[in-house]
Amino acid sequence: MNAPLNDAHSSRGARWLRALAGTSASDAPVWHADAPLGSDIARFISVVPDPGNRFPRAVDNVVGLEQGWLLARVVRDAIAQDAHATTKRPIVAIVDVKSQAYGYREEMLGVHLACAAAVDAYASARDAGHPVVALIVGPAMSGAFLAHGYQANRIVALDAPGTMVHAMGKEAAARVTRRSVEALDELGETIVPMSYTMASFAKLGLLDVLIDGVDADAPNDAQIDRVRQVLIDSVASARAGTRDLSHRLQSENAKKTRAASIEVRRRLTEQWDAV
Repeated sequence: MNAPLNDAHSSRGARWLRALAGTSASDAPVWHADAPLGSDIARFISVVPDPGNRFPRAVDNVVGLEQGWLLARVVRDAIAQDAHATTKRPIVAIVDVKSQAYGYREEMLGVHLACAAAVDAYASARDAGHPVVALIVGPAMSGAFLAHGYQANRIVALDAPGTMVHAMGKEAAARVTRRSVEALDELGETIVPMSYTMASFAKLGLLDVLIDGVDADAPNDAQIDRVRQVLIDSVASARAGTRDLSHRLQSENAKKTRAASIEVRRRLTEQWDAV
């Protein structure tokens, strides 16, 4: 019998965690495993569907209450284990998240706090010297991506159907802007932040490596090895760079596409320092 669409083992995040790290060390909705990555032992983390989740809005690969707190715990566990280590282990966030889990119960019980806890954990890991790399293998949407992946030192992504970074789904964005999906796609061809393609996202300067020629759903051994090498190189780059996220404004793409944002930041800093 075919597995349901929201079965944990059928998601891209689960497939890529198994491909890169072998078996997971925990059950849904957050899988993690410590496995070799080059000369390091890295912690791989993925949010996967959880059909049995007690919160109906959080049965898919989304970040809800339990997902947010579990992400924070898994990341902070790595920080604690490496507290006295000279070399901190890499943390690889395998990103395949459709959204944060919206629902009345989630809002009442503080889904914003759960997501913030995950954000804070990843940022704390980065500040503590852990090279944090986000690997986007599916959707990286809205607050879910903010909670799981966006705080990484380096962000890499597969250039494949189904991978995207955006604030909301295409159909929802079309409704909000009162356009058709087709019109939204046309708009994205001229306004980069409106586009849903990974190639366009890369133009913003936020993406460090765009990996083409990889089957996101059924990669072969050679493709998995290519992605693993990109992760190894990204870890080395993160260790050689600063622990903050300033490099995202220093690439040629950022200087071209985000020139206004960079100028606003410069003026704000200038005025803040003058006070």
